[in-house]
Amino acid sequence: MNTKGEKKMSYDGFKLFKVRIDRGVAFVTIDNPPMNLLNMQMIMEFAMLANTVKNDDNVRVIVFDSADPDFFIAHFDVKGLVVMPDEAAPKKTSLEGTGHMINELYRTMPKVSIAKVEGIVRGGGFEVIQSFDMIFGEKGKAIFAQPEIGVGIIPGGGGTIRIPREIGRRRAMEVVLGGHDFPAETAELYGLINRALPPDKLTLYVENLAYRIATFPLESIALAKKSVLAGVDLPLEEALLEEQYLFGQSVALPASKARMNMFLNAEGQSRETEATSNTLLEEQEENPFSIFEELED
Repeated sequence: MNTKGEKKMSYDGFKLFKVRIDRGVAFVTIDNPPMNLLNMQMIMEFAMLANTVKNDDNVRVIVFDSADPDFFIAHFDVKGLVVMPDEAAPKKTSLEGTGHMINELYRTMPKVSIAKVEGIVRGGGFEVIQSFDMIFGEKGKAIFAQPEIGVGIIPGGGGTIRIPREIGRRRAMEVVLGGHDFPAETAELYGLINRALPPDKLTLYVENLAYRIATFPLESIALAKKSVLAGVDLPLEEALLEEQYLFGQSVALPASKARMNMFLNAEGQSRETEATSNTLLEEQEENPFSIFEELED
């Protein structure tokens, strides 16, 4: 991957995150014993990481996992809730200064964020990853839940808003009002996560996907994500016009012109090449975009 002239950022200073950069992917391991409770320190590190990655030209994808095999993020530390004022604060008029603003950084940044969940993620932890672009869970082990109702409160990190937009009103009512656990298989069925994968395929698939995305041009990734978000956030006609505009921008990119010409010159538009499949579930599947590697050198 070409790093000439690109900004390189420092990932020192994190206490609860272990960060490793490899081939355009930032692998971030959450490590806050004894069970990865979400607290103010972790929230601050999520914000610091988002602002660092957003400006790092060497990173295209972030993959989060956990150092604890049983807990991804347990939930928000309840000790921080019981000391909140006895009177509710006035309704805010903007997201400024709220946890929502940090979550929105991940949802809207021109980089891709992925959660690889092998254990339990509930409450505020689940709300954080709902702002990510993709969530994958381990079959037979990963658990997802919004259990706040059990202690008499409601989700406060976006759960009651993001979940119905993802899975619909009735299932959202079940998740929020039931407050019970959803195994990865049900979470996939409901649309709470992308896929539930067996233990021997989860890391393989997520890493293959992350590395694959990281081979694509930085500007193209940003435009694709922006267009998908337009489809979610804007009325249909406005979203279609936005897509048309962003498509024109993507076609005009020098990197895109070079890739399309190389694709044609390499006989990519042939029956043999077009018939090649790639599920990302095998160790050594051929990357059909490997012909572009010399463009990145």
